[in-house]
This record gives sequence, structure tokens and C-alpha cells, in this order.
Amino acid sequence: MTETASIVFAAGKGTRMTGFTGNKTLLPLIPGKSLFEGERPLIREVLDNLPPGPKGIVVNHRSEDVIKATAAPGIEYIPQPETNGTGGALLAARQFLERVGAEHVIITMGDVPLIRPATYLRLLDRLGGCDMSLLAFSPKDPARYGMLEMEGDRVVRIVEWKYWSDPKEFPPHRREKLKYCNAGVYAVGRMALLHYMGKLENQPHEVLKMREGRETVIREYFLTDIAEMMHADGLFVGMVQAGEEEVTGVDTPESLEAVQKMHARLNP
Repeated sequence: MTETASIVFAAGKGTRMTGFTGNKTLLPLIPGKSLFEGERPLIREVLDNLPPGPKGIVVNHRSEDVIKATAAPGIEYIPQPETNGTGGALLAARQFLERVGAEHVIITMGDVPLIRPATYLRLLDRLGGCDMSLLAFSPKDPARYGMLEMEGDRVVRIVEWKYWSDPKEFPPHRREKLKYCNAGVYAVGRMALLHYMGKLENQPHEVLKMREGRETVIREYFLTDIAEMMHADGLFVGMVQAGEEEVTGVDTPESLEAVQKMHARLNP
């Protein structure tokens, strides 16, 4: 199998992980003394499950801790100077992507540890019939996930919760067609990705966020925009479905405990 470059996002603070101030990708998959202390950092599991090839880890919050826990041959660390969205994390990896020779790229997150090696390979296999493939799942409750708007087996765009939950934007007859949620994991050709990163850089979003106790307008970049750009240019964006448990991310103490229990059940 040819090598695949992988980009792993590990820059965020994890503000919903109450009681924990470290980098949440270093939380234990196997708990010990407490929920937050144990063995097998989440990101270590992610790295071991990815296909062979160079791996770039995007870092910001507690970057020294991430480097110490993951340092190994074939791994590079990519500073994200400011946490300006998933698209900003990808843009930080431009030089890494320009330098590696792999044909394909996997983009994933360091806090989604249960995705199996076979699932990453299915995403790559899907590239045989499309230009970009997304990992999707059909949830019991769509909550606030982004959802895939599709035409047949093509992904038209990824619709964020604030839009698909608005009856004016998505009346019932349109909303009922939204069947799948975006898991935030992607496979794409490296050269095509670099091309659309150039377009993404010219399409920032202005987002109102709290900074130092006051509302501030922040320029952010959304990785999800690339799917819509590619479709608009006539390229084929497809998807691969996974189970909801497999794509569970760790955002809160409750989700961490759930993932730890699922891992223990899968690895008796």
C-alpha cells in the first residue's frame, strides 16, 4: 500500500472538559486513579490506527506535552499560531503538505480514538470513485452536528446546526432529507487539497466569540467549506458511513467516560 499523509488536529483547549486544564488529546483511554489519569493517551490511539505514512500533528495548547507524549519517527509538529478554526488548523499544515510526497491525505482529530484502521482504509478506497470522501454517521439524535446535504450519493455541502435547525433556512421538506452527520474526518488527494486550501484562505468567516471577558469578532476558517467548493467546481465529494459509537469524540468528562467504557468493551 502506498503511503498516506495524515494531519491530526490537537491544538484546542477543550473548554468543555471541566476540571482538566491539559491538552484533551492526552486524556487517558484507559483510566487509572481517576477519569483524567491513566494510560494510553487518546491521540496515541489515533496515531496508531492511521495508515502508514508521514503524520503532521497541529499543536497550540500545551504543545510541549503533546510532543513529549507522541514523539516518534515520521511525526512532525505543526504550530497553529492562533486557534482560528478547523480550516485554520489545516492552513497551518500547508508547508507539511507541500513537502511530503504522499498522493493522498487523511485529516482527522486527536480526540476521536475509536476509529478503526479499516475505517480509515475505507475512506481511502472511496477516493477511487470520488475526489474527496467524508466520514459520516447516522445518529440517534443529530444534536448540534453539521449535517450532509446530498444529491444522490454526492455531498453538496456540510450544513452547520445553526442553519439546518432554522425553519426559514431549512423548512421540513428540506430538513427531512438530511440523514447523515459529519464526523469531521476526511480523505482527499494531496494536490487537490493544496489547491482548495488556497481558495479557503480567501474565504474567512467572521465569528463572534468571548475573548478575555468581552465579545470579539474573530476571523475563522471552516474546513467544511472545502467540500462545498469542490462540489461547486464539479468534483465528486462522496462519503463513507461509520457507526455512531466509532466516531464519538471527547469533548466533556461524560463523553470521556463513555469512550473509555467503549474501549474497554472492545478490548476485553
